[in-house]
Amino acid sequence: MPNKNHQATYLQMFISFFKIGAFTFGGGFAMLPLIEREVIERHKWVDRDEILDIYALAQSVPGVIAVNSSMLIGYRLRGVLGAIVASIGVTLPSLIVIIVIAKYFQQLIANVWIARAMAGISGAVAALIINAALRIAGRTIKGLDTFLIALLSFLLVTFTQINVFYIMLLAGLLGYLLKSKGAALRKGQEQ
Repeated sequence: MPNKNHQATYLQMFISFFKIGAFTFGGGFAMLPLIEREVIERHKWVDRDEILDIYALAQSVPGVIAVNSSMLIGYRLRGVLGAIVASIGVTLPSLIVIIVIAKYFQQLIANVWIARAMAGISGAVAALIINAALRIAGRTIKGLDTFLIALLSFLLVTFTQINVFYIMLLAGLLGYLLKSKGAALRKGQEQ
């Protein structure tokens, strides 16, 4: 549900998400630290708990997590038009770069300097993704139960061909069951 109390203008949203899209190489998970810096720390449009909920929802639907997250943040701030503005802002830089690359593709792939720079950028992208994963894990793994769910999910994603959607459903079911069991145990101890 939109929360229009944040006073984010469409222009501010577009500029913020355009910057996120323009200054992140690797897309997807590599964008998450920049999204957090822009929408939590700089503008305070959402808080850390909200961003985790947004990431969970963004990951559970088809599409790229960074674009889905941007759209959900835009929707949270300004409704449907906010979602559209944020989505355009975060994807437009990639579209511009792809058009330029397509025009000069043959010259670019033959350039040794560009090949070497891209190798370095790839390493930085891996670091951004690892950083995002560790930050999210640190905020979401709050006990043995969530650690075990995270570990099981990691193992299933890494070593099986099970669709991520089904792994997310399983994780949600396990979380529900474990939290329900914990609540029942606490209630029994109180009596």
